[in-house]
Formats: sequence, structure tokens, C-alpha cells
Amino acid sequence: MIHKSIRELSDLLAEKKISAKELAQAYSDRIQVHNDRINAYITFDNDRLMKEAEESDARRAQGAPLSEYDGIPIAVKDNICTKGILTTCASGILRNFVPPYDATAYEKLKAKGFLTLGKTNMDEFAMGSTTENSFFGPAKNPFNTDKVPGGSSGGSAAAVSAGMAPVALGSDTGGSIRQPAAFCGVVGIKPTYGRVSRYGLVAFASSLDQIGSFGRTVDDASAVLGVISGHDTRDSTSIEREIDFGGSGDPDSVKGMVIGVPDEYYRGLPDEITGAIKKKISDLERMGARVEPISLKYTDYAVPIYYLIATAEASSNLARYDGVRYGYRAENITRLGDLYTRTRHEGFGKEVKRRIILGTFSLSSGYYDAYYMKALQGRTLIINDFKDAFSRVDVIITPTTVSTAFGIGEKVSDPLSMYMSDILTISANLAALPGISVPIGKDSSGLPIGIQIMGNHFQEKKILQAAGAIEKISEAITPDI
Repeated sequence: MIHKSIRELSDLLAEKKISAKELAQAYSDRIQVHNDRINAYITFDNDRLMKEAEESDARRAQGAPLSEYDGIPIAVKDNICTKGILTTCASGILRNFVPPYDATAYEKLKAKGFLTLGKTNMDEFAMGSTTENSFFGPAKNPFNTDKVPGGSSGGSAAAVSAGMAPVALGSDTGGSIRQPAAFCGVVGIKPTYGRVSRYGLVAFASSLDQIGSFGRTVDDASAVLGVISGHDTRDSTSIEREIDFGGSGDPDSVKGMVIGVPDEYYRGLPDEITGAIKKKISDLERMGARVEPISLKYTDYAVPIYYLIATAEASSNLARYDGVRYGYRAENITRLGDLYTRTRHEGFGKEVKRRIILGTFSLSSGYYDAYYMKALQGRTLIINDFKDAFSRVDVIITPTTVSTAFGIGEKVSDPLSMYMSDILTISANLAALPGISVPIGKDSSGLPIGIQIMGNHFQEKKILQAAGAIEKISEAITPDI
């Protein structure tokens, strides 16, 4: 049951071959057996899950399900607000924070009858690429628990990969859905900026953050994205667009599609990864797609541009954690300045402090033009790079990551190496583009390889068509747990 797609589970629920409570119990049992080892969940509330399942069964008994997904469980990244459930952002400063409201994306899922499995582990405030920067300890990769699951949405990716959730929500600021999806062998979609409301998503970098979805199949991840998409009056950056996408996997869907292949994304990568990606591109060519070499010449500048803009926005967004309004508050304080200083010192982790300091420096008087303004100008060059590419191609296909999952602790003491590991995913966030990672097999050590497909703004349909075709010709992979 736990390895079926949500489409299959929906049919079983509709035909009354299983109940929502039986389905919830199957996932509950799985979580209780494996979470101590994988650490995918920060919060798991079995009583709430079972209550929601009973309510779903009652609706179906009355012939009034909220949607075809009524009774399907879902996991939610712990930076997405959930009324009445801890939302910690994996940070000591929010260790006891329970929001008084729901994020729009979660609200939409509840309105369709999805059940809440729990809140998933992540890098603190989504700042990281490994889920090692968590107040609650690192999450582990289900394919090899000595390896990282990626980040910052590593808990969501690991939960879906390990069969502890059929689908999950994540957020992507610089690759935080696609990179863990690749490391954990699942599908992860980052939509166009504005496709999904950010209301209730705890902010890291507001011009880059976007909520997206994980699933074991393209169709599942696409279905969840369809539910959470749409304009929201509470988020002025959200946009109303037709939800016309789906992951059918029909080989005919790529006939005549023009695929851009940028040389810059393949330089210096392991032969196993580039070979696997290029084989899939050749397969798409045989299905009727046309491949066109392109150049994205500013790719090498993406990492420094990103880490100036993202940290600048983070230093502003995280100023709200002052020990006064909500969250952790340092004790035995007599002066206001000491309250701010000690609360942040004790509440924030090392990586969050590093990024706040970097962002504050780049915004400071005398350095603003030299760093932050220059980064914004560089971002425009990257945006124009993609505009030019998409005037000639329908989608761009690249590897998702520069390597398969690396060891826990391997890059903790080398932040620059850690930052460079995001080079293939960051540009999509800087240019506000949709992107998806699809598993296409394993390397010689048994770790998943992901392929990334990027499209033009609001062209989720095209990237999902290509993703579905690739999924159709790729062997399904699951961890041996």
C-alpha cells in the first residue's frame, strides 16, 4: 500500500477497498519503525492523523468526499505554517512555535481532504544543502544512512523516498526541492515564482522562495502542485494562471519539442552522471524531440550572485526574531540590547549566523553598491541569458547535481564547497523559472542520479511532459528498507 501512487490510492479509497484510517495507519506504522533512523520528521502527531482519517472516512460514507484525494496523507516541510502544529523551521529560536494560522498551500490541501502526516526535517530556516543544519539533528538518506538526503527540504525527500509519505511539500530557494529529490531518488518540482502563494511560508529570501512538491512519480508531484497553485490575495507576488499541466508520460508529448543542452552545466562532472543524462537526452531525440546546443554563459556567476542576494534578504527577514514577539527568549536579561543579542546568539545555528552576517555586510553603508547592487545587475544578466535561450528552445535539460549524495559531515567544515554544490539549481531561482528533478537510475555505488528539466515562466506543462516521457523510459528506484 505504501508504495502505490496517490492516483492508485485514490482509486482504492473511492472503491472502498481501503479506508483512510487503514491508509493512515500504514504510514503511521512505517514512520514509527523508520523515523528514528532516517529522522525525516520533526513532528509526528498520530492522534491528529487518525482523527483526520476518521473524518475523511465519514465523508466518504456519506458520499461527500472533499475531492478525489480525500484521505491521502501528505508530509509538510517545517517552514510551512500549520495551525495548531509546531512549525520550528528546524531552529532553536522557533523550537516551541505553534502558528495561529495555516499557510495558503497547506490550507488548500486540507480543503481537498489531504491528511497531515507531520512536519519534516530541514536545514535551519532553509539555509543549507544537506539537512545537517537542523536543531533536531540531521536527516539521513534512505539509500545509505551514512549519506546526506540533500537540503534544505531533505526531510520531505527522505520521507517520500523511504515510504513514510506518498507525497510531500517542500520549499525551494536555490535548489532545495530539486537537489534532495535527486539525492533521494524521487520527483521534486519547483514551480515558477508566483505560481504558488508564499503566504505562511516562513521567509528566507523573499524574491527566491517558492513552495513545491515531492512525489514518487511525476504525476503525483504534478497533482499536488495543481492543488496548491493559484492566486492568493494575501500574497501580492502570486499570479493566477491556468493549471494546464499533468505528467502523462506519453512519448508523443515530446515530439517536436526542442531541448536545449547548455555545455556550462556539464563541465567537470563525473562521467557516470553526464553519461546517464546524455543517454536520456538521446532517448528523447529518438522519440521525436530535437536537441539544440545552447550557452548560458553567466552560469559560473550564479553562486556568488545568489549568496549575496539570498543572504541580504535573509538578514532583513530574520531581524524579526528578537525575543519579544514570538519564539525563543533568552532568560535573566536586564537590558533590551542584551535581549536581542543573547536571544539570537542562543537561538540561531552556525550557518544561519554566517548568512546573516554576510547579508548584513553586503547591505551596509559603503558596500551596498559594490556587492548587493552588483549582484542584482548580475541577476539581470542571468535572466536575459535564459530569455535568449527560451526564444529558441522549449525546455533545458541538465544534471540536477554535480555529484550523487555525499557523506554526512563531509562538507560541514567547508562552506564554500557546500555552496558550490548548488551551482546547477540556483539559476532557476534567480530567473524565477520552473524546474523539476526526475530520478533516472543509480551510480555504481547505488546512489540515485537525477535529471533536471527547466522551462520558461509558467511552462510547467512542458517540463512535466518531458519529465513524464523520461520517467516512462527510466527504471523505478526505491531504497532497500
